Amino acid sequence: MEKAMTKVGSFWISKKAKQEFSTITHDLSSLSGTVEEKARCVLNKLKGKPLKSLPELLRKYNLPTGLFPQNIKCYEFDEAKGKLIVFFPSACEVCFKDSSIVRYATRVKCTVTKGKMSGIEGMKTKVLVWVKVTSIGVESYKSAKICFAAGVKISRPKDAYEMPCDAIRVEEF
Repeated sequence: MEKAMTKVGSFWISKKAKQEFSTITHDLSSLSGTVEEKARCVLNKLKGKPLKSLPELLRKYNLPTGLFPQNIKCYEFDEAKGKLIVFFPSACEVCFKDSSIVRYATRVKCTVTKGKMSGIEGMKTKVLVWVKVTSIGVESYKSAKICFAAGVKISRPKDAYEMPCDAIRVEEF
């Protein structure tokens, strides 16, 4: 009986391992970016430590949950330093409910603190022309506005960014 249970157990573990490696291989092939970025995403999966969803992480820091589109590949977050890196399969953009447009590079980096994302790299918004977004902040927890710093401060309705949207692929960031 013990031998039979051992065989069943090893078969099940082998099957689960194959499924995980298949998922990781698929993720690797669909990721763009450097080998280092791909390795980071794979290592995060292999650690087995489930990350919160990105919207949950944003909610924890009192930021609108829809600041990033749904089609991210993976993200890294260093809670001690507040460093967030979000990986996308390709450059993409989202048109939000208030008709504002935000474009994302294949990798967006920033520092996250309560109610604010600063030092943003890899994000643009359209204000007559495309301008780089350097920070995003919510003035207070109950504020109905969100401010994008993109050369000038642009105040937009916070509720337009509450639900993650699907992004469309673009050729260039």
